[in-house]
Amino acid sequence: MSRPTRILLVTGLSGAGRTTVLKTLEDLGWEAVDNLPLGLLDRLLSSPAPQGALDEDRPLAIGTDSRTRGFDAKVILRRVARLREEQQQQVDILFLDAADAVLAQRFSATRRRHPLAIDRPAEDGITSERAMLEPLRDAAEHLIDTSDLTSNALQQEIRRRFGAEAVEPTLVVSSFSYKRGLPRDADLVLDMRFLRNPYWDEALRNGTGLDADVSAYIAADQAYAPALDQIEQLLKLLLPRYEREGKSYITIAFGCTGGRHRSVHATETIARRLRAAGFSPTIAHRDLAQEQSGAQERKPDDGTGAIVTVSK
Repeated sequence: MSRPTRILLVTGLSGAGRTTVLKTLEDLGWEAVDNLPLGLLDRLLSSPAPQGALDEDRPLAIGTDSRTRGFDAKVILRRVARLREEQQQQVDILFLDAADAVLAQRFSATRRRHPLAIDRPAEDGITSERAMLEPLRDAAEHLIDTSDLTSNALQQEIRRRFGAEAVEPTLVVSSFSYKRGLPRDADLVLDMRFLRNPYWDEALRNGTGLDADVSAYIAADQAYAPALDQIEQLLKLLLPRYEREGKSYITIAFGCTGGRHRSVHATETIARRLRAAGFSPTIAHRDLAQEQSGAQERKPDDGTGAIVTVSK
């Protein structure tokens, strides 16, 4: 059983943001465990990696505070020292602090009771907990005061400090049919129905956006080149920002009426351009295999002023 590359003990005052930190570290690829008595750490380290884990020796974050069973700051410090000295394990302590008034306001805003002051004002519990945790605060390698930090700002600080182990977000570029509904997991939806539809050319109708003749027909639309160029530039701007915000999955969905021609071509084209720009998209065509039947579509004016409704 390989050991984690590093262990981070996440502790601090209740209400200072420990849960946010653990969730952020988990998004960065860490294994995160909350309220684990350190006496069980050896058992955890010797247990098999979680099912589906890509890396058995990924870093481990352990959350502990006054609510942890058998919590004793001095005992924890001795346990940390033993891991460092006897097992040559890299162990750091991250302590989350905040001003007493800020913590009291947070408990008031959420209507939560302080764990050390169930039947008393939160201020009493904060004072008791601060004294209890003082040895850990003094020994911490990392100290973050969250008094003036929003949840998002705290996430960004954790990513800045501990993001070296971060994994690249999973980027999916997909096509879909509007007649079968919007994809529920899409972050960005781009409607390609403004382009002329190969369906109305009988020679192209049974083809797909993967075919060269269909692609050439779509690309010949005067709106095609400027639209695809601007979509590409928009995605190059947004994707790094989504990554900095910590999104683990990013899905860009291109839609058209049947999900076989315009959306498929746009998906393939944009995915190719994103790869050339250094991204690693996965392509998915949700409705490409569906039969072209059972739907109604209005055929564009053929120049006679008539608009024809046909079955697909």
